[in-house]
Amino acid sequence: MLSIVSIGPGWAEHVTPAAARALERAEVVVGYKTYLDLIAGFITGKEVVSSGMMKEVDRCKTAVERAAQGAEVSLVSSGDAGIYGMAGLVFEVCRERGLVPGRDVEIEVVPGIPALSAGAALLGAPLMHDFAVVSLSDLLTPWGVIEKRIAAAAAADFVVVLYNPRSRKRRWQLGRAREIMLSHRGPDTPVGIVKRAQREGQEVIVTTLAGFDEEVVDMQTVVFIGNSSTWSWEGLMVTPRGYGSKYSL
Repeated sequence: MLSIVSIGPGWAEHVTPAAARALERAEVVVGYKTYLDLIAGFITGKEVVSSGMMKEVDRCKTAVERAAQGAEVSLVSSGDAGIYGMAGLVFEVCRERGLVPGRDVEIEVVPGIPALSAGAALLGAPLMHDFAVVSLSDLLTPWGVIEKRIAAAAAADFVVVLYNPRSRKRRWQLGRAREIMLSHRGPDTPVGIVKRAQREGQEVIVTTLAGFDEEVVDMQTVVFIGNSSTWSWEGLMVTPRGYGSKYSL
């Protein structure tokens, strides 16, 4: 059995009961070392297979192989495993190897709190209306495709959530994304910057599209760019659903 376990932001109180049960019954726990450290209390006494960044394929192969051999395996993913997480890669590996889920290996995906939900909760209510999520990492997706998606979301007046906005090697992409957004949004459009949401070192900043400091953004940051209706108030960021125009508040 292979459980793809979403651990959410990482704090114990944000690990769902279903995720905790999957970790408890696991014989083997596979994951990125940083994420395994966050859930150390859940995996004491387990066989742990950890690796560093850029080793996602190796982790998935190991987890699938051990599960196909009959072990009870938990493959750990931060946030929600189905949102920029490990779930899709597991099914790709199975398909490539001719392993049919349910026949050759049992697989379950255990959902969790995604980074966008963890960050939005700290900002207030920035995602109350339609929104689009775009990763700025061009490691697996060509930058030209990413630009088109940002431009389309901006033109459609979606709230835009940016994952993987900036790293030590990728310095300019966030600035380019802001340029695209500014061609469709006013400079005073609210922007929320959430670093390490619901984890140690958490930081929340509410600023504007023209005014935010790119230097504070890193790979553990999620950036929320409001739409034409979003407003900031008392350190919060809110995108109204439209109740105020229909009902007396």
